[in-house]
This record gives sequence, structure tokens and C-alpha cells, in this order.
Amino acid sequence: MSMEQVTKLYYEKRAAVLIKNIERRHNTACYCATKEEALKKALELIPEGSVVGWGGAMSAMQIGLPQALNAGNYVTLDRNKVDTPEEKEEIAHKCLLADFYLTGANAISMDGQMVNIDGNGNRVAAIIYGPKKVLVIAGMNKVCDTVEDAVRRARTVAAPMNQQRFLGKTPCTVTGSCGDCISDNCICNQIVITRNSRVPGRIHFILVGEELGL
Repeated sequence: MSMEQVTKLYYEKRAAVLIKNIERRHNTACYCATKEEALKKALELIPEGSVVGWGGAMSAMQIGLPQALNAGNYVTLDRNKVDTPEEKEEIAHKCLLADFYLTGANAISMDGQMVNIDGNGNRVAAIIYGPKKVLVIAGMNKVCDTVEDAVRRARTVAAPMNQQRFLGKTPCTVTGSCGDCISDNCICNQIVITRNSRVPGRIHFILVGEELGL
């Protein structure tokens, strides 16, 4: 059996357990083996004419979802279409009233809890409250055994790697390791654990059997 086949089986089996635990927490979830399947599924879930917003959404970008929405019959709130910080801030606020909000996950624990870390807070704010639906696109590389492992991944893997994109003046930009900083450029200002949903089905997870995001 090839390593590709081994990884495929590993992801499928973990996803089957994870989906049950996500649904136990009043969210919904599905598993797609490939990016192509994930894109098809996401477009099935978002009705044409919907207002759809997102933040950075690297995983969604990797499956081609924002690109497809921009090209389709949807009202998109895309901060990459504007130039000024003020316009980007306006879009971030409009996203809180969207029909759908697209996001990734910095980590997900096998018991169904999602961990996200944020600098400005607009992404975690939208996950918590506002948009009618939240669609999480997450590669199975984001799945950790425990919620403690998930928080650790968000702090020590996702945040330092993301900071290499932003090149802010933080310890992790220089060393690649979390310095537990509170600098002006810190992107770890909010750490949110989504452990349950009061509104059943508001958050839907598309788990993808490929590595996505950071």
C-alpha cells in the first residue's frame, strides 16, 4: 500500500469519528477526499444570490471557493477587491451580516472543538455571532487529538507560520517560534474555542482529505 493510500485511509477513519463529535455539538459536517469534491460540496450548500463574506480564508482559497463565488451569481464581500484600510474595515463589518461566512480553522480537536486565533478579531467575531451560516473549510492536517493539542497547534504552528506571511515585528517572525508576545503586531490577540453551537446547524464543517492552510 502506498503512502498516499495510507494517508487517505487515515484521514477517512479520523474524519468519520470527528464528524460524529462535531454533530454531537450541534454543528454539521461532511468529509470530502479532495479539494475538487470540497468545492463542489461548498457550492451545493450556498444558494445562488446569497451574500457571502470571508476574511483571509486561505483554505477556502486553496479549493477555489472565493474565486468561484466571485465568478458566479452571488453577492461577495471580498476585501481583496478594495484598496484602502478603511474599505477593508467596512467589508469586515458587512461580513457580520452576511448569509454565509467562509473561514478556516487553526485547529480542530478529535472531540469536535474548533480553535481559532486572531489578530484583529473580525474572523472569530463572525464565527461567534452575526452571519446566518458559517462554512468552515479545513484540511485534515488541522485535526489534533485533544483540545489542548489544538490550542498548542494554533499558538505554536499556525500563528508563527501565518506571521511569515505578514512579517510583523514579533518574536515569531524572527525565530519561527511563539514568544508569547503582546507586541503591537501580535496576531494572537484572541484565542477562541468553539465547543458547541446554541443555533443547531449554523456552523458547517467541510473536512478535506488533503493538507490545506497553515
